[in-house]
Amino acid sequence: MSDYSLVVFDWDGTLMDSTVDIVRAIQAACVDSGLPVPDDEQASWVIGLSLEPALNHAVPELTDEKRPYFLERYRYHYLSRDPKLVLFEGVPEMLEALRQDGVALAVATGKSRVGLDRVLRNTGIGDFFMATRCADETFGKPHPGMLYEIMNVVGVEKSSVIMVGDTSHDLQMAANAGVHGLGVSYGAHPEKALRQQPHQALMHDVLSVNQWLSTKTRPWAPMEI
Repeated sequence: MSDYSLVVFDWDGTLMDSTVDIVRAIQAACVDSGLPVPDDEQASWVIGLSLEPALNHAVPELTDEKRPYFLERYRYHYLSRDPKLVLFEGVPEMLEALRQDGVALAVATGKSRVGLDRVLRNTGIGDFFMATRCADETFGKPHPGMLYEIMNVVGVEKSSVIMVGDTSHDLQMAANAGVHGLGVSYGAHPEKALRQQPHQALMHDVLSVNQWLSTKTRPWAPMEI
C-alpha cells in the first residue's frame, strides 16, 4: 500500500460534528418556505455537494422564485446553530500528530469559502492546512477538481494522496481523481452507502482514523520536477 504524504479531509461530518445541524436547517427552511420537508436521510444525502445539486435533490419542489427566500432562511437557521458547533472529539490531536510527523494536510469541502473561513477561525485549526478548496470556487463533488487543485498547490503525485470523508461524494471524488479514499461512518452517509464506493478502509471514530493514518503516512516533501 502507498504511503501518503498528503491527507485531504472533508469538513462537515468528518472533522466537525455538524451533520444534524445542516439537516435541521434544511428542514426548517422548507417549513418557512411552505415546501415539503425532506426526511433526515434525504436531507443528509446532500451534505458535501455544491449548492445547486444539493437543492435539486433535497428540495426538488423549490422554484427559482422561492430560492432566494429559502436560502435566506437556511442561512438563518444554520448560523443560529453555528456557535454551538464543535469539532469531533480527537480532531485537534489527530491533526497535531500528523503535522508532527511531517504530513501535509488539506481540506476539500462543499462549504462556501466564507463558511469555511468562518469555522477555521472559530475552531483555531486553520494553520494545520497547506491548502483548502470550497465548492463555490471550483468544481463541486464528486468532480475531482478540488483534489487536482490541492495536489497542484502542495506538489504531490496521486499515489501520495488520500481523501478522508463521511459521504459517498467524497469517495467518488477520490476515485475520479485517481487517489485513495478513507471512509468514516460517523457522519452524513450510512456505512452501507460508503461500502459501495472504492475505499481503503472504513473507520468508525476519529481515534481509529488517527491510528490508521499513523501507520500509512510519511513526511511530505516538494515533488521533484
